[in-house]
Amino acid sequence: MEPTKQYQQLLKENQELHLQLEEAKQTIEGIRTGQVDALVVKNGERHQLYTLKSADHSYRVFIEKMSEGAVTIDREGFILYCNSSFAATVKLSLEKVIGVPFETFVADQSKKRYHRLNKIGWGEDSKEELLICDQYSKTTCCLCSFAALEMDEGAALSIILTDLTSQKESQKYLMIQNQKLEVAQNLTIRQNDDLEATVRERTKDLVISREHFKLLSDHITQMTWTNLPNGEINYFNQRWYAYTGLSFEQTKEWGWRGVVHPDDIEQTIAKYVDSLQTGKTFEVENRYRRGQDGAYRWHLNRAMPLRNESGEIIFWVGTATDIEDQKRELERKDEFIGLASHELKTPLTSLKGYLQLIATRQNDELPALVKQYIGKANLVANKLQFLVEDLLDVSKIKAGRLNYNLDVVGLKGIINACIENAVHMYDAFDFQVENETDFIIKGNAERLEQVLMNLINNAVKYSKGNKKVIVKTHQHESWVRVSITDFGIGLSEEQQGKVFERFYRVEDRNNMTSGLGMGLYISWEIINTHNGKIGVESKLGSGSTFYFDLPLEAE
Repeated sequence: MEPTKQYQQLLKENQELHLQLEEAKQTIEGIRTGQVDALVVKNGERHQLYTLKSADHSYRVFIEKMSEGAVTIDREGFILYCNSSFAATVKLSLEKVIGVPFETFVADQSKKRYHRLNKIGWGEDSKEELLICDQYSKTTCCLCSFAALEMDEGAALSIILTDLTSQKESQKYLMIQNQKLEVAQNLTIRQNDDLEATVRERTKDLVISREHFKLLSDHITQMTWTNLPNGEINYFNQRWYAYTGLSFEQTKEWGWRGVVHPDDIEQTIAKYVDSLQTGKTFEVENRYRRGQDGAYRWHLNRAMPLRNESGEIIFWVGTATDIEDQKRELERKDEFIGLASHELKTPLTSLKGYLQLIATRQNDELPALVKQYIGKANLVANKLQFLVEDLLDVSKIKAGRLNYNLDVVGLKGIINACIENAVHMYDAFDFQVENETDFIIKGNAERLEQVLMNLINNAVKYSKGNKKVIVKTHQHESWVRVSITDFGIGLSEEQQGKVFERFYRVEDRNNMTSGLGMGLYISWEIINTHNGKIGVESKLGSGSTFYFDLPLEAE
C-alpha cells in the first residue's frame, strides 16, 4: 500500500504544480498586457505589495506592440520583464525568459561592453551595439539603450533593443557600392576631362546654331513662333512684330488672341487647345490684323511639336503664312467655275438632245458601228453632265445659294432606289442592305439620293479587291444613321481629316481613279443643310465606313 500512496501523493503534487505554473503564466500575461497593475506576494510571514510606479494600461500595451525589444532587469541582472519582441529575438517563450540573467543572451564578444553599459546605465542613459544570442546560438546585432527606472520596490534598469540587421546589411551593401562608386568616380574624372573639351566645342556650336535659327526665322516671309506645352507663346520672329506693330510684352503667352479676327478666334482656340492636348499637328486658317492699317489678312497656321527622347513635348514650333492672295485667286477660280459650268450646261443639253434624236431613228437606218458610237457618246455625255452638275453645286455652295425644299420623306424608298441603280451600274459588286425599318425624316429626296450615290460610288471606286458593300440604317436616340461600309484601301488619320475638303482626292497607287474631289464636299454641305452630321470611320488597308446622321421626324 505504501508505494501506491506515494504515487497518489506525487500525482497530487504534480497537479498543484501545474496549477501554480498556469497561474504564474496568467499573472505574467496580465502584467505584460497591462491588465495587472500590482501584485501581492507572500514574503516569509507577511505579504508585500509590488506595483509599477507608472503602471498605465495603454503604455504597457504600447510597449508590447513595439517592434523593438524591451527588457527590465534588477541590479543583479535578472530579467524582471520583457515584451514579445525580445522573446522572439532569442527564440524563447516569455516564461522562459523572465527571471533569467540578461547576460545569458549576450554573446561572449559583447559581454565586456555589456558589463560596462550595465554599470554606467544605473547612473546615466547610455547606448551601444551588442550581439544578442538566441537559444540556437545565432547572434543578432542590436543597438541597446540603457536607462534607469524607479519602481516602488526599488530601482530597475530598462533596456531597449533595436534590431540592426537590416541596417548592417545596408551598410555592407553601401560599402560595396561605395567601392564601386569610387572606381566609377575615378573613371568619371578621366572621362570628364575628355568631355570638357567636347562640351565647350558643342556649346560653341549650339550658340552658333541658335544664332543661325534666329537669323533664319527673322528673314523668312512667314511669321514664326514657339510655344510651351501649356500653350504660352515664348518667342516671335521679327516678321510678327513688323506685321502686328505690337511688342513681345503685348502678345506673349496668350496675348496674341487680340490680333485674331473675332469671327475666327473660337475655331482657332478650339483647334489650338486640341493640338496641345493630343500632340497632333496644329493647322487652321484665320485672319490676323495688320498693324499699319488695321486690315485683316488670311493666314495658314501650322505648328509641330518637338519631343525629347522619352516622347514628351518640349515645345512647339509654328508658322503663319500669308494666303490672302491665294484666297482671292480661289474666289476668282470659284467665279470662273460657276461661269464655265453654266456655259457648259447649255451646249451639253443640246448635245444630249441630238444624240437622243439620232438614237430614236429607225434601227435599220443606222449601221451597227454608228449605234455603238452613239452609246459611248451618251455615256461620256452623262459623265460630263455629272461633272458639270457638281461644279454648279460647288458654285451654289460658295455663293450660299444651294437651296431646295425639305419635305417629310421615308428613307427606305430613297435607299432602295439607290441600291437598285447601284446594282445596275456595278453588277460585279455584292450590295448587302440592312434596311427593314422605314425611318421618317424631313429632307429633300433628290439631294439625299445624291449623297447616298456619292458614298456608294466612292465605296466601289476604292474597293477593287473585296467587292462587298454594306448599306445599313439604324436608330440611336432621336437620330437615324445611314452607313455605307466597304472593304477597300481605307484611309489614314490624316486623310480622314481632309476627305471632306473641296477638291481633295484620295490617291490609290494601285488603281487610277477619276473625279474632281467634290462629291464628299457637296455631300457634307447637303447633310449640313439637313441639320445632320456626316463622318467617316476607317483604318488604312481595312476599308471604310462613311455615314450620315439625320434627325428623325416626330410622328
